[in-house]
Amino acid sequence: MLSLKEIVEQESYGNLELLASQVVEGFITGMHKSPYHGFSVEFVEHRVYNEGESKKHVDWKLFAKTDKLFVKKFEEETNLRCQIIIDTSSSMLFPNEKFNKLKFSLIAASAIIQLLKKQRDASGLSLFSDKLDVHTRSKLTISHQKLLYSELENVLNRTADKNIQSTNTAQIIHQIAEQIYQRSLVVLFSDMFSQDDSEELFSALQHLRYKKHDVILFHVTDPTKERDLNFENKPYRFIDLESAEEIKINPIHIKENFHKQMDDFYYNLKLKCSQYKIDFVEIDINLPFSELLTQFLIKRQRLY
Repeated sequence: MLSLKEIVEQESYGNLELLASQVVEGFITGMHKSPYHGFSVEFVEHRVYNEGESKKHVDWKLFAKTDKLFVKKFEEETNLRCQIIIDTSSSMLFPNEKFNKLKFSLIAASAIIQLLKKQRDASGLSLFSDKLDVHTRSKLTISHQKLLYSELENVLNRTADKNIQSTNTAQIIHQIAEQIYQRSLVVLFSDMFSQDDSEELFSALQHLRYKKHDVILFHVTDPTKERDLNFENKPYRFIDLESAEEIKINPIHIKENFHKQMDDFYYNLKLKCSQYKIDFVEIDINLPFSELLTQFLIKRQRLY
């Protein structure tokens, strides 16, 4: 199964739709050899006929073979609506220009759109930093999916932009919650580093749940550096990607205190998500995309 490191090394992320297809096909192949092989990841082109509805779209050829009534499904029909939300702020560009949390999230989101397409599920996209830059409603049409890939590619191609983009997560999540008009599965990609205090942030996530949406938070991290502070024993110059503030320090000198603060941050994050019935999934960007796609598929199967 492909990982972000392999994709970066091959420089094979030019066509995001093609890359998403490769990631998903590799994932499906792997699932046939795993305990999750029972999950449906194929196109669903028929549904069972419900007594009393019009027989206009009944597949009579299939009826002749099975003696059961099935209705043909069309582009506008969908089992699930999924709104994918991606934090595109500057902190997501860690650890470097080529290999970072944002690039991982964009490719993962494109793979989820591909999975949704295979299952006749509708997808929508929201991209934000200090403001809501992109917001589309969830649709199933091919033209809409092309639009989503185009928006993701636009961000992928400008990840080298040096302009600082801070995060206003709480306000944006409130805004998105009011703009998703039908019950959906909301998938949020973020490192959860925000200018907002934790109560404001979780109030926004609770707003999504109040609107009856199911929520998965994919907490994207590079744990070796962001949590373990795994650097050599020498001074480094650290730059805040969202404020440009700088500090020069040897990480060894602050490691113990840093671990405690990060442990508290993760504990509070997981606790609040559990209280609000939000699926919290910590994602290591160094690992293959299969873990993330498996977690997404497990959630989807539980819902539908």
